[in-house]
Amino acid sequence: MDTKTIIDVEKLNLWYGDHHALKDISMKIPANRITALIGPSGCGKSTFLRTINRMNDLVEGVKITGSIRYKGEDIYAPNVDVNNVRKNIGMVFQKANLFPMSIFDNIAYGPRTHGITNKAKLNEIVERSLKDAAIWDEVKDRLKDNALGFSGGQQQRLCIARTLAVQPDIVLMDESTSALDPISTGKIEDLCTRLKEKYTVIMVTHNMQQAVRISDYCAFFLLGDLVEFGTGEQIFSNPQNPKTEAYVTGRFG
Repeated sequence: MDTKTIIDVEKLNLWYGDHHALKDISMKIPANRITALIGPSGCGKSTFLRTINRMNDLVEGVKITGSIRYKGEDIYAPNVDVNNVRKNIGMVFQKANLFPMSIFDNIAYGPRTHGITNKAKLNEIVERSLKDAAIWDEVKDRLKDNALGFSGGQQQRLCIARTLAVQPDIVLMDESTSALDPISTGKIEDLCTRLKEKYTVIMVTHNMQQAVRISDYCAFFLLGDLVEFGTGEQIFSNPQNPKTEAYVTGRFG
């Protein structure tokens, strides 16, 4: 699968105090593909995901070495605007975290913070984002309703729409379907497959079947190490490392 690199990680190390959580991670993440991060609990995959948009900056006692280049620019360089990083690299969390306000105001929140106030422009952004998140038809007549009144699966797609509203390049998803029923999970998997036409998706998942179904590339983490990185097909059908094989065949984890 020949495609250009959008995130280039080199010799990334991260410590929480004395705990060495990520060890010498190097990886090239391709644009307009779904990359799944897999591995047992506590292996570093969510920590790694959060380094990609500098969410770990908010944790006390974190030390990071190495580099993460987004389109060639090191996002940890001293002069980098962190807000700009997070605009280009959006995040959808495990639990839907909508604001207690209308659907419209939730989706328009990001664009407004970036200075967009024109009503027609905001209407256009809200519609486009909800369509991209495959939920427009369900909510188009209820945009003034409180977003918290919707089902878990709908709320998670609204969170995805809110992330898309500021037009990021990359969408990070941290176990975004783990709290959902199978039907809602299926809708978000279908959505991710469509999103890669416009965006790059990097997702942490505990669900091995999900990773098999939708990942173009897959990274297997274990105890802070990146054990293996390759296409989804290669990782699940022909893993090169015995530890990867043991994990994907269900012998541990």
